[in-house]
Amino acid sequence: MSERNKLGNIIIVGDKVLIKPKSLTDKTKSGLYLPPGVQEKEVVQSGYIMKVGPGYPIPIPGEDIEEPWKKREEKINYIPLQAREGDLAIYLQKGAIEVMYEGEKYYIVSQHSILMLEREEDLFE
Repeated sequence: MSERNKLGNIIIVGDKVLIKPKSLTDKTKSGLYLPPGVQEKEVVQSGYIMKVGPGYPIPIPGEDIEEPWKKREEKINYIPLQAREGDLAIYLQKGAIEVMYEGEKYYIVSQHSILMLEREEDLFE
């Protein structure tokens, strides 16, 4: 089963994104081997965005008047996020929430915790 199909039932809400952490190397540039978990404690992490929420909800203009005979419908507009599925994200670990899904580790991160995105236009196309 592909990664995209496996995450098909997940819905990310609001300004959040689901990130799969990039594989960490356990060797430093100088050749030292690091114990597991050392790099996970770094302030800045990187990973690939797997799912993106709809964005920031905004009110619909002119819908302020409550009239009892009107049927109330849930109409929500969103300001979309900059992040897209497939982007490589550099994000603050402090703002990330770790979740396990089907034996894989993912992070749920608000867009405001993402510092930078790297986009390859035809990565998933």
